[in-house]
Amino acid sequence: MGHTAAGWAGAAVAVIGLTLTGIAVTTVSAPLALAGAAVTLGAGALTWLLHLAGWGKPSGPRPESEWPWRVRDRTARQGHPGCLGCRLAGRGARRPENTSKTARVASTVSA
Repeated sequence: MGHTAAGWAGAAVAVIGLTLTGIAVTTVSAPLALAGAAVTLGAGALTWLLHLAGWGKPSGPRPESEWPWRVRDRTARQGHPGCLGCRLAGRGARRPENTSKTARVASTVSA
């Protein structure tokens, strides 16, 4: 849970975006509020892209060698099980096809 380069970068950018939004509220500036909202949304996109690049890690326990936040996740290309971000990117474990049904269809077509 957290402590990754993706998590730290996303949190830092989100803090900047929320600070801009807070300044916009106090100065009553619509353009600054929109800029702050855009930066805050960009933080989510940045975190997701870094996660997909291997700088985020799946939740749950990890081996001690992968505890430091500067260690890249080598399993990111396959997708993390149960990870919404990986599923949105088309990665992750797919449901196994029903092989018996596939075999029946193939035998019916070839006959």
